[in-house]
Amino acid sequence: MTRHARNCTAGAVYTYNEKKKDAAESGYGTNAQRLGKDSVKSFDCCSLTLQPCRNPVVTKDGYLFDKEAILQYIITKKNEYSRKLKEYERLKKQEENEQTQAANRQQATAVEAFVKSGKPVNGTVDMPGTSKDAAKREESSISNMANGHEKKLPSFWLPSECPNAGRAKIEKPDPTIYCPVSQKPLKAKDLIDVKFTLLKDGDRSKSLIAKEARYMCPVTHDVLSNAIPCAVLRPTGDVVTMECVEKLIKKDMIHPLTSQKLKEKDIIPLQRGGTGYAYTNENLEGKEKRPMLQV
Repeated sequence: MTRHARNCTAGAVYTYNEKKKDAAESGYGTNAQRLGKDSVKSFDCCSLTLQPCRNPVVTKDGYLFDKEAILQYIITKKNEYSRKLKEYERLKKQEENEQTQAANRQQATAVEAFVKSGKPVNGTVDMPGTSKDAAKREESSISNMANGHEKKLPSFWLPSECPNAGRAKIEKPDPTIYCPVSQKPLKAKDLIDVKFTLLKDGDRSKSLIAKEARYMCPVTHDVLSNAIPCAVLRPTGDVVTMECVEKLIKKDMIHPLTSQKLKEKDIIPLQRGGTGYAYTNENLEGKEKRPMLQV
């Protein structure tokens, strides 16, 4: 039986291509498309620069970074924290000064009210309709043109000039530096140097970056790729396959290259390549939601 073309309508089954074609023409439904390998970061690339690592380091959660890029990130975050801390201290001092001035004004107003509520000095009494009575009425006026406000009117289209505009609550900046991928606390001393084993293919005409298969497991000599789960051995930084870990290392918990005793925390699963849409490439899918017909 010969193969049918995509546009063949003689089949008894509503095929995937016909469904996609009808969805594109109708404008309804959800378009889902599997992202190809070109959209997925390679397992040996930095999670920040998305380029092959020159000096690879890994976090305790298994995220790979280039050492220069992640240290630059940490320094930038520290400088940003120092700048925010100075601004916080300045605003805090300004707020304390304003509170002190408000307390002084309140105390002065209370003293003035107490003096005015007492007996008149030298027997003088303010008669209604005098200049002092007019001054009192001006002080108690609710007009925005009185009491020196004729040159400063409220502006309802500028947030800072609105009558109800208030200062935002001052919060002390957080000194903790978080991983840009996992959003967990990150310290420079927790970074672990990674050592990839070069693949011995004998082809020296291509550069390392141009090769699709660059590294291998130092124990089993399997080629490493995004499709193969890997792990980093903390004491030496060697990258081995998870199959090697499950079948060889976890039996005796001994490093296969140095015969060093290992613990569970010394085996760090290496997170595989991700994209800007997701930080893992498992079930990676791009979806476009559109209106749907309801019967």
